[in-house]
Amino acid sequence: MSIEHIRSLITQDMGAVDEVIREKLHSHVVLIRQVSEYIINSGGKRLRPALVILSAGAFNYSGKRHHDLAAVVEFIHTATLLHDDVVDASELRRSKATANALFGNAASVLVGDFLYSRAFQMMVEVNDMRVMQVLADATNTIAEGEVLQLLNCRNPDVDEENYLRVIRYKTAKLFEAATRLGAILGNATPAEEEAMSAYGMHLGTAFQLTDDMLDYSGDYHDTGKNLGDDLAEGKPTLPLIYAMRTGSSEQAAIIRNAIEQGGEGGFQPVLQVIQQTGALDYARQRAQAESAMASATIESLPNSNYKECLLQLAVFAVARNY
Repeated sequence: MSIEHIRSLITQDMGAVDEVIREKLHSHVVLIRQVSEYIINSGGKRLRPALVILSAGAFNYSGKRHHDLAAVVEFIHTATLLHDDVVDASELRRSKATANALFGNAASVLVGDFLYSRAFQMMVEVNDMRVMQVLADATNTIAEGEVLQLLNCRNPDVDEENYLRVIRYKTAKLFEAATRLGAILGNATPAEEEAMSAYGMHLGTAFQLTDDMLDYSGDYHDTGKNLGDDLAEGKPTLPLIYAMRTGSSEQAAIIRNAIEQGGEGGFQPVLQVIQQTGALDYARQRAQAESAMASATIESLPNSNYKECLLQLAVFAVARNY
């Protein structure tokens, strides 16, 4: 099953999600509309809202609230992107200029705040305390993850455990919330809800591990960003951590200096050390292990096209080149 087949299964639902997004993006403040629509329409995978739809479908949910919650998840994700790009001083995302590069840092931060607050307005409209708890907890954890990543920047002493903690908080938590929400809407049992939550956590971790690997092996035309962007920001991701841990003292020194200097020593020497130490193979193995754990957590769910799509998304998370 291809990613196109997965999308085809939920085309109608995702269309409904897009309608909710367009409606809820409305603001009488023109700049808010401009920035919000620019980032929302910039070609993202819409993976997190799709997870809400697929998870709800796996439990035979037949209402409409999953469209609203999928839009909420997308708004939270978009707000984090706006803030991320300001913090990282990024200029390119998905082959397009970032919102901060186009509209300025102040506008990006403030519109990110608007999206967060709009997401919470929509949560209240759903009128389900359990749903609000999941999303409020997720949003708070994501913010903690952002701060942890900030503290880790240009720190070559970050170990694998702390690196994975940032991923769990910053990226995987929203995946986890998305799949848990679908289970809640579908009246899943507590055990099924926990299984869906674990699936989302492992999927999100695999997804981010692959992203970090693509920063040293991807193609600009596929990924929409330049190779070495993470290194330029001084981010100690898994390929770098593994290369420092297993390489010679000279190789470790090259990586350490690049992290401390934000890649100013040159990308190619770092890439050479990564290749020599097998760091990308190691990162790929870790991503595949997370993908396998994601699939294993939902094996006991009843068979359905939705379950099959979730299983295939776990494969896509590590097989993709963008």
